[in-house]
Parts: sequence; C-alpha cells; structure tokens
Amino acid sequence: MSGLNCMWLSAPTDLTLLPNDVHIWRIELDRPEAQLENLAATLSSDELTRAHRFHFQEHRQRFIAGRGILRQILGSYLGIEPQQVQFDYQHRGKPVLADTLASTGLFFNLSHSQGLALCAVNCDRLIGVDLEYIRPMSDVEALAQRFFLPREYDLMRSLPAEQKQEIFFRYWTCKEAYLKATGEGIAQLEKIEIVLTPTEPARLQTIKDWSLLEIVPAENYLAAVAVAGFGWQLKCWQY
Repeated sequence: MSGLNCMWLSAPTDLTLLPNDVHIWRIELDRPEAQLENLAATLSSDELTRAHRFHFQEHRQRFIAGRGILRQILGSYLGIEPQQVQFDYQHRGKPVLADTLASTGLFFNLSHSQGLALCAVNCDRLIGVDLEYIRPMSDVEALAQRFFLPREYDLMRSLPAEQKQEIFFRYWTCKEAYLKATGEGIAQLEKIEIVLTPTEPARLQTIKDWSLLEIVPAENYLAAVAVAGFGWQLKCWQY
C-alpha cells in the first residue's frame, strides 16, 4: 500500500495556518448525544433541514457531527464562533466560505464515509479531499470500465482479485479529490487520468500543476488530497 499513514496529532490551542501549510483533520463522526446537541445548536436552519431529511438516525447524527465540527474547525482558523461561519454553495453543492469571509483566503473541503470524515484546509490554494470506506463490491470491474480510462481499467483488470478493490478505490479517491477541488462533477471522472501501481503513489497525468497525496486515515479506509501547485507542508490533526 503506497498511501501515507499520517501521524495524527492533537491540534495546538494557538492554531496557525502558514501560506504553504495544508492541514488535514481526522474527525470521528459518532459522538455522544450531549455533544451532538451542542453541535446542532451551531448549525444554520438550512443545515438542520438537511439533517432532518435523513431517514436513519445514524445518518442524521453523522451529518450534524460533520457540519458542526467543520464549523468549529473553520471558526478556530477565522477567529469567530462556529455559528458565525457562513457558507455559500457552488452549483454542484460544494460548500465554500461566504463572500463576507472570502477575503480570508481560506480554502477547505470535507469528505465523509461511514463513521469517519476528513477536512482539508489551506490558504489560497484550491483543495479537495475524498475519503472512502473500502467495502466489497461485486461490480467493481464494471464500474471501472464505465468511469475509468482504458489504461486504468486494463491495469485494474490485470491484477489479482484481492488487489482489484484497493486499486479501484485508489483511482476513485484520487479522481474525486481533484474534481471536488475544482467543483466539477462525477461526469468528468473518465477525463482525469491517474497513474499509479500497487506499489507506487498516484500522480495526476492529465493536469500538471496539481499535487496529489494518498492517505490511509484508518483501517479499511483510503483517501486522497488534491492541492493546486506544489511545495506545501502537510500537518495532520485529530479532532
């Protein structure tokens, strides 16, 4: 496995984000009821409406935890209370800081799967993160043929059965991280070429001025972070 196993540290109280820093936060979404109530109190009315649309309580609680903790993280960088963080939404639903906060230059992206979430934060660079729980899928080859480029599909198909799922999710997270950074949709998956092997880290083939980093945030999870440009420093925080 070529992904990076980060050293997840407790964030300092005087959290600072230098111009070339990229911070990745690992967030456990299954939280005690009392904490969920406090987090829900910081959400906007539209976020609460979204939360209550979830049929299953588990999904509703994880959404509240993810958005509430995102607000706490961003508020700590911005020096404001979590409920003061305001979002706008791009045409595909990607949350960004509202115009009133855009002058801060803070970019972020959030991804969640099952009970885990990752939040990527930096200054002045487009950034995207995708997190996937590795689950057994019977149609993994068909999905690869549909969404991947021919040479990506050929590589995956050539591998032993036990490696196919991992390679599929590596391709998927890398493509999604870039598309989330740019705000493009899943329809563009097959236009983004990723070069990787079972033992070598991934890189973006079609886009030259972007960095790509694969992360193993927990057992049975894979993630990727796409960042515009190069020369940045990674720090990994455990919320």
